[in-house]
Amino acid sequence: MIPLNELAIFILAALLLVLTPGPNMMYLISRSITQGKKAGIISLTGIVSGFFFHIILVSFGITALLFAVPMAYNILKISGVVYLLYLAFQVVRPNGKNLFQPNENLAIDKPKKLFSIGFLTSVLNPKIAVFYLSFFPQFIKPEYGSVMTQSLELGITQVVVSFTINFAIVLTAAKIATFFAKNPSWLKVQKWFMAGVLTSMAIKMAFTKVKQ
Repeated sequence: MIPLNELAIFILAALLLVLTPGPNMMYLISRSITQGKKAGIISLTGIVSGFFFHIILVSFGITALLFAVPMAYNILKISGVVYLLYLAFQVVRPNGKNLFQPNENLAIDKPKKLFSIGFLTSVLNPKIAVFYLSFFPQFIKPEYGSVMTQSLELGITQVVVSFTINFAIVLTAAKIATFFAKNPSWLKVQKWFMAGVLTSMAIKMAFTKVKQ
């Protein structure tokens, strides 16, 4: 089992992941605002199902990789740092789109299609795949027991964090959209704060050393 103090750091990373704009968030917010909370929840169910697809693949992949290639940790560590810096840039990049702006051209879909699109959006989301591949090795250590078990533990933790935050977003998307429309300055503050936290985590990860 992974120690609670390290698991807490991973939870923070998972929280930043779900709060950083990406395909999953864009789809959930669009559906919730234009088609209602029920559509948003169905879409979220599909997205969460896609997470488990990634978890299974990455758990087996990391298990094989860490045992076969000792240098793999350093490679994935660098990837994680680059990934965090990329996310930070995406948050504050010029001409970035306001996620909470309703998409009036979005068609009304039935539950089956909502679930399917949510699932595919999650499965095909590189943001999720890169997060698992670059972050899991930072917290998985042979001395903590089975690498496979640790991978699944991290995966389930990420799913719980993501579902909780996304569920809250689905329920409050319309209110958040109205708030940002009336207070655009707060959107800028949120963006720069998020970019600062992501950059800080990237620096911390870059100087983290793990015994091999």
